[in-house]
Amino acid sequence: MKERYYSLDVFRGATVALMILVNNPGSWAHIFDPLEHAPWHGATPTDLVFPFFLFAVGNAMAFVMPRFEEAGPAYFWKKVLKRTLLIFGIGLFLNWSPFVKWDGENLIFKIWENVRILGVLQRIAIAYFFASVIVFYAKARGAFVIGAIILLLYWFICLTLGNPADPYSLTGWFGTSIDLKILGITHMYKGEGVAFDPEGLASVAPPIVQVIFGYLVGQYIQQKGKNFEMLSGLLMAGLVLVFAGYCWDMVFPINKKIWTSSYVLYTSGLGILTLSSLIYLIEFKSVKGGWSKFFDVFGKNPLFIFVLSGFLPRILALLRWVDHIDGTTGKKVYTSAFPWFYENICKNIASDLRVGSLLYALITIAFYWSIVYLLDKKSIYIKV
Repeated sequence: MKERYYSLDVFRGATVALMILVNNPGSWAHIFDPLEHAPWHGATPTDLVFPFFLFAVGNAMAFVMPRFEEAGPAYFWKKVLKRTLLIFGIGLFLNWSPFVKWDGENLIFKIWENVRILGVLQRIAIAYFFASVIVFYAKARGAFVIGAIILLLYWFICLTLGNPADPYSLTGWFGTSIDLKILGITHMYKGEGVAFDPEGLASVAPPIVQVIFGYLVGQYIQQKGKNFEMLSGLLMAGLVLVFAGYCWDMVFPINKKIWTSSYVLYTSGLGILTLSSLIYLIEFKSVKGGWSKFFDVFGKNPLFIFVLSGFLPRILALLRWVDHIDGTTGKKVYTSAFPWFYENICKNIASDLRVGSLLYALITIAFYWSIVYLLDKKSIYIKV
């Protein structure tokens, strides 16, 4: 009989909560450094959130894969394909939603030609799909070997196909030209000031290994059981991966935006160390209560609350009103519920505008927590 690991639920929930926190500042111009992504090479705490979530996806996979294996390939493909397509489709829906936007005084439709195709949920779907197939057919040992090959091959491709002067730079990375040819410039992210997609097709392979690492850890935890041998093994694995990531960083820099192989090792190692700490506190020392329950409820409806946190602000932005008339241009300046709340309640709480921006993000977390808390109280769990 499988043992229940409450610490895994808390880990997943904390990751979802942090994803919402870093994605919802009061102002993108005023953010504390740890809540910003690294400009290019390197990693901040914010750069740990996405790989931790993929790692958690792998953890969960370890608990359902035995059922897939027992039911056979037909059942496996039905379940995995359905979940992959649903998650990918929801991500595409989120990018396109709410399908209309304000253009001056008029609402116009958002045309498909300007919709970003890829994104966070799409990357999760792709990584989940390929990791599931690899684990199902290659089993744990084969998945480990394939994962190692993927990381080494990605390094080789980046080095040989990129600009020899700097193959790991924004302009020198090989992947952008591939994404431009396949996706097209209008369907790509442009947050770097140029067409560059951090969740593009060219960097899709390393995240698969992130899910595989999560699976291997989940399987190891089940096999060893709740004992100090299991815990010490996890701690050692985490330390080894962090050290290996740092060493690889010397020649293949840790970089989230092109999802380098060193980044996979480094963040997976930190994920294992974080999970080990939670297992020690929760499973061994029974240090749990309000703090663990807070994160646990996020983990019970992770996809739903993540999607809602992206969808709701866009819908509410359509319900706007005139805030004031610009004194210089004489034009109407509009606002809506969330921006109004930041500008009038949070922004001026301190002279350092980053404080108000953080306060807004924390209140946003509390707001979405109240939703998942009510869902949990009513035993409503929305899964795909």
